[in-house]
Amino acid sequence: MQAYLDNSATTPLCDTAKQWVLTAMESGWGNPSSLHELGFAAEKLREKARQAVAGALRCSPKCLTFTSGGTEANNLAVFGAAAAGRRKGNRVVVSAVEHPSVLQAYKRLGEQGFEVVVLPVDRFGTVPVSALEDAINEKTILVSLMYINNELGSVEPVDAVPAILKRKGAPALFHVDAVQAFGKIPVFPEKSGVDLLTVSAHKIHGPKGAGALFVRRGVHPVPQAVGGEQENRLRPGTEPMVAIAGFGGAASVLEPGKHLPRITALRDAFVQKLKTLDGVVLNSGDDASPYIVNLSLPGRPSEVVLNFLSDLGIYVSAGSACAKGHRSPVLAAAGIEPERQSSALRVSLSDRTTEEELNFCFDGLQEALRVIRNKL
Repeated sequence: MQAYLDNSATTPLCDTAKQWVLTAMESGWGNPSSLHELGFAAEKLREKARQAVAGALRCSPKCLTFTSGGTEANNLAVFGAAAAGRRKGNRVVVSAVEHPSVLQAYKRLGEQGFEVVVLPVDRFGTVPVSALEDAINEKTILVSLMYINNELGSVEPVDAVPAILKRKGAPALFHVDAVQAFGKIPVFPEKSGVDLLTVSAHKIHGPKGAGALFVRRGVHPVPQAVGGEQENRLRPGTEPMVAIAGFGGAASVLEPGKHLPRITALRDAFVQKLKTLDGVVLNSGDDASPYIVNLSLPGRPSEVVLNFLSDLGIYVSAGSACAKGHRSPVLAAAGIEPERQSSALRVSLSDRTTEEELNFCFDGLQEALRVIRNKL
């Protein structure tokens, strides 16, 4: 038996995504900008994919710009919004637990002279609303807050931000990294007051190499690359039709929130079993996304346990795949002690996850506790 429980890193392709990819390879491989039959066919497929992603987000297709993935979309949102708003103010606000593609972008903004305010988080990686109130003022031009944290699963108070911005008279654009939320819960940016929102294909059973940035009507981030007028003149370059088609295929069968009750029940049962194991400590909070469970086996290094589980056919991660080889800044920001940081594992679910897989993972963790000697 195998148990793939690293879905926050990537997901396997669904059948519909494969079908759309095949269509792109066989008949939609032309350049969408070419003014001939093959170009028109590619353009039609690209717009079909855009409509599918927009349908899952319940937004206008015109508001979506395709990118190479979540990282590029986050960079485009942060740098583009900061450049667009610089005449209105100099303060930018970000949480301490964002994805590296956001945190490192904000670090670069600091080097460029922006005043960067980093929001603290509580024990479970959640930003207190009071911290947002204190950080946002009339000179704030950008706020970035992820919807669901990719390591702890903490659900951030994104719904509180638009009202705070209005109350404080801030000219800020609000950017949300929704990569870990898209498809799992309803994410509808046009209704929520979000100005810029990032999603990615390979987290929803689509292919790697495609993402999208939602840009609210009337919002004009400054392009960060030049060389063409593709993708709303915001992201130039010939579109990767195979990846975009697969993204559309995966989005076309999404039913946001449909699997949440079942996944919540699976997570709750798994967590209750984990609580019976001496030597396992839970890092995720009870109100975290049920798709992510972060735990530690203090005294047993993450890499050792991960390899042990992998040999059994159980695939989890030691944190964010984007921070490979580095201690997690997310766990550090949450105040989790170094011993637990160095022994942390992330078990991440998808709509395909089964009770049998989680039971197999539990048995593997139990065996790891027995076999792997505590290094304390």
